[in-house]
Amino acid sequence: QLYPAANRQRACAPPFCSLPPPRLAAMTGYSKLWAVAGGAAAALVVVPCAIKASSRSTRKPDKTTFEFGGPPGAFSTMFALPGVVYFLYYACGRDFVMPGVNLRALSGMRLPEPSELVSCKAAAIFGGWFGFQVLLERLLPGKVVEGTDLAAAGGQGRLTYKMNGHLAFWTSLGALAICGKRLSVLYDEFPALAGSAMLFSFGLSSYLYASSFKDGALLAKGGNSGNPIYDFFIGRELNPRIGSFDLKEFCELRPGLIGWVALNLGMVAKQYEQTGSVSGSMVLVNLLQGLYVWDSLYQEQAILSTMDITTDGFGYMLAFGDLAWVPFTYGLQARYLVDHDPGLSPRMLGLIACGGLAGYAVFRLSNSQKDQFRRDPKHPSVKHLKVMEVKNLQTGRQSNLLVSGWWGLARKINYTGDWFLSWCMSTTCGCPMIGKGSIIPYFYPIYFAVLLIHRAGRDDHFCSEKYGEAWKEYKKRVPCMFVPFLI
Repeated sequence: QLYPAANRQRACAPPFCSLPPPRLAAMTGYSKLWAVAGGAAAALVVVPCAIKASSRSTRKPDKTTFEFGGPPGAFSTMFALPGVVYFLYYACGRDFVMPGVNLRALSGMRLPEPSELVSCKAAAIFGGWFGFQVLLERLLPGKVVEGTDLAAAGGQGRLTYKMNGHLAFWTSLGALAICGKRLSVLYDEFPALAGSAMLFSFGLSSYLYASSFKDGALLAKGGNSGNPIYDFFIGRELNPRIGSFDLKEFCELRPGLIGWVALNLGMVAKQYEQTGSVSGSMVLVNLLQGLYVWDSLYQEQAILSTMDITTDGFGYMLAFGDLAWVPFTYGLQARYLVDHDPGLSPRMLGLIACGGLAGYAVFRLSNSQKDQFRRDPKHPSVKHLKVMEVKNLQTGRQSNLLVSGWWGLARKINYTGDWFLSWCMSTTCGCPMIGKGSIIPYFYPIYFAVLLIHRAGRDDHFCSEKYGEAWKEYKKRVPCMFVPFLI
């Protein structure tokens, strides 16, 4: 015989059986993750196609200028975004953090087990939170206001909205305060909570796409291309509602945005649980991000004139962004600080606070000026501003564009303040090039810069179609996009 009995058994076994246990475990982990990824990719194709095939709509597709790279780009974005959320989590976790900008160090990052990405406890927490926010929206008192005219989108009249987001914000904070130290569970269940938000976003997107085929649905411009994957992603129906409950406006501000504050408070509870104290950086990032979220809810009515509400359909792009992307990536700094606090000096924290408040001031003052002008151009605070009269080619109505005040300095001056505030939030985590710092907590301002530049480009394109040659003249009057006299 060529082999002894023991060697015959080894020779006939699969090659990977001879690998050491750590490598075998890694290969098993890879195979499980690939299986999850494959199932997700299949669902992103099969579900939209099945919904469209089962619909009885006879409406023909509209002529569409694709964004985000068209159907391939839409699919790639939907497939990649969950991976980015988890990458950011595991690239700066408790036991591993990518040092500085050293991408090679990522080879030591631990792979997650699929069981870490979902849990019954996390699903119950997310479901309870979402349901709680629905109850607040339905039951709390609030002023009823009208949105923008739907004529530009091909509709008629104006939709009504109940403005009680500010009250819901404070009610939510009260409920979170009652939970106290138990909020540390949000740190422990963070990846599973993110998984629950992702699964819910996909389910909600499926419902939204299916309901968009009902008779009489007002479709968003660009949302009826006829390609199921693209329309599923970009959003087909403009303002999907269940009775008077506006799904898009609700998701824009309530579960995810207030959930961002909830997660941050969970990180405070965890840091206190581990160290017996709360660091200056943790306090400051909670204050800056809490101020930012509070502002959004306090100025809730202002969202009714934004592109998200007036132009974009409600599909996977906004659903995932509102419910999963914002709370689980924008609040990365607080989670990082639980285990990797840089110990910044009071002087440094004071400088960061001043910078953040300055960015917030530019953001808020410029937005308030624009919103006040839209509501009442004759108000004492804005009646002195210079305007350029233009004709809306889509509705035939006259419009006024501000060319003085904040909006005479730059066409997107509010974006500049918004971005600078986001940068200050990340500096609470220290400098990524000094000591044990990492670039990962700076993902928010880096991504935010790309997002704002893209949004500014989209807005420029839409305004060019809306105002024609007058828009070119306006850009000559206000030549800078973001930074006065520079950019």
